[in-house]
Formats: sequence, structure tokens, C-alpha cells
Amino acid sequence: MRLAIISDIHGNLTAFEAVLADLRVTSPDLVLHGGDLAAGGSRPAEVIDRVRDLGWPGVLGNTDEMLYRPESLTEFATGLPHLKPLFDVIAAQAASTREVVGAERMAWLQTLPMMQRVESVALVHATSESVWKSPGPTATDAEMDAAYQKVAHPIVVYAHIHHPFARRIGPSIIANTGSVSLSYDRDPRASYLVVEDGAATIRRVAYDLAAETRGLAQSGLPHAEWVAQTLRAARFRMP
Repeated sequence: MRLAIISDIHGNLTAFEAVLADLRVTSPDLVLHGGDLAAGGSRPAEVIDRVRDLGWPGVLGNTDEMLYRPESLTEFATGLPHLKPLFDVIAAQAASTREVVGAERMAWLQTLPMMQRVESVALVHATSESVWKSPGPTATDAEMDAAYQKVAHPIVVYAHIHHPFARRIGPSIIANTGSVSLSYDRDPRASYLVVEDGAATIRRVAYDLAAETRGLAQSGLPHAEWVAQTLRAARFRMP
């Protein structure tokens, strides 16, 4: 089976449509999504609707939970007081996105599970126990093993950190999908993962970044220029 895993679309329909076009090239047997579908982009409702129409199984992301349960952001932010300016911006964007997305779509987000298992692959957004905390791209093998040993699958895939990679750790492969939007690895292209014959491969897809930043400027999303700057730089930036 050829499996594609797409995650962290963050309301960027422009990038998502480019990935959908690339999927016609890779032609997977099944596509999973790794969550973080809507918040942080110009067209959150359209992205949710497209994923639902496609019928892809998927998992809950932290920004999905943040939309239908605002206190989850507050709970996470409490332990990181030095990042209060960042969380204030995210909270303002989340409030705006809730209005655009509406109650019915948020109720659908609430049905997403924490994990999907397909043959040798297990997918989570961050870990099997949290959608908010996961190892970073420079985590040691021991840290990765500690985070995912409970999953106990030959291939463990997560998202969340916007840095794609695939690493063999002992008998297992731990891979990250990267992100369709808001890449943090200095490559502005969209990223997704293809798993086939026990191997995990990163796909990068160029999209019309200028069109997306114009859409952000017109979207009414608070702090849209910060999002646009992050898209251009392809790295995390404080607002």
C-alpha cells in the first residue's frame, strides 16, 4: 500500500490545492491527515470542507482543539509565560477563525481521534497522549523513543513541528510529515509524507506564495502580515 499523510494545512487553501495536484502524481492508495486543518490561514472553512469532502481519515491537532475548546490554549500557555505575546496573537486569530468556521465544523473537528493506525503505520499529531507537546527536530534517539515507545508500531508518523524528516531508531522509523503551510525549516514549499514498502519519503510541493499572501491581506485575519512573513521566511518568527 502507498500511503500519503498530509498535515498542518492551517487554512492555506492555495498550498493545499497544490498538494492535491501532486497527489495525482504520487497516486496513493489512501490519504490520512494529521490535523491542524484551519487556524492560521486565509480560508479555514474551505479547507475543512475540502478535507471532509475527500473523506480522509485523520487525527486531531492542537489548533483544531483550540478552536472548539479555547481553554486548551490557555492551559498550554500557562506553562510558558515568556511566550505570552505569541499566545495573545494566536488567541486573537483563533477567535476570528471560530467566527468563520462556525459551530457545525467545530463539532466535526471534535470527533477527530488522537491516533490512526493503518497496517504498519501509526499516525498522531504530536504524541499519543498530547496534541500540544512532541519532540523537536533535533531530539535525540532516546527522546524520540521515550515519546513514541507506547505507540509500538514499525512506522510512527507525527506532525505539529513543521519540520519534515524520517529517522530509523532501532527497529522503527519515526517520521514527521512537515506542514502544508507555515514551514519552519527554511523551505517555503508545502510538505507531505509518502509511506510505501516500509520506507517514508518527504515530498515538497511549490505553490503560489504571492497569491496566498494577497489572500491573507484580504481575509480579515488578525495579524495576517505576521503569518505572511512566516510563510515567506519558512521559519518560526515571533509576532
